Amino acid sequence: MTAAASSDADLIAAHAAGDPHAFSELVRRHRDRMWAVALRTLRDPEEAADALQEAFISAFRAASSFRAESQVTTWLHRIVVNACLDRVRRRQSRPTVPLPETGPGEPAVSRDAIAERETRLAVHDALAELPEEQRSAIVLVDVEGYSVAETAQLLGVAEGTVKSRCARGRAKLAKLLGHLRNPDAVANVPDDAVSMRRREGR
Repeated sequence: MTAAASSDADLIAAHAAGDPHAFSELVRRHRDRMWAVALRTLRDPEEAADALQEAFISAFRAASSFRAESQVTTWLHRIVVNACLDRVRRRQSRPTVPLPETGPGEPAVSRDAIAERETRLAVHDALAELPEEQRSAIVLVDVEGYSVAETAQLLGVAEGTVKSRCARGRAKLAKLLGHLRNPDAVANVPDDAVSMRRREGR
């Protein structure tokens, strides 16, 4: 049986047994799908490429401990998602992108594009503040669109646990990202405070 005709599980077993070509075939089969997962999670091609490379290195090293209790694709998916979440967690500051020089009165980037970028960065920062277990559930269900049942299988937890983690994570995100829904709320606070002091004669 050729490598191309072997099942994913057979390739993992062959790799663990020392076959130098088995893992390369596994990567060839699933690279595009795993790349899509990384890109959807991180929304940045460079970050996604780095995360995918880290994930395949981790999978290469951990292949000997793979148990056929789940599909190989599920196992790979979990490793890729974890690599992406690790990069989100390690990101300590917002990336800066130099703007190109433009002529007088010509904006370098449209106001809508700037607002969209600021929103993405705010969401990334907010996700980074969530506990890892809540963040992984939110990313899989709300970002990647997996069902609760699929997410439970990927994370190896009960469906009720996924629902609970998502609920707690969404509640925290709602507080962290509230300014995106109502940007005038913060600006109105000082005026209200001033009015109150005036009514109180302060």
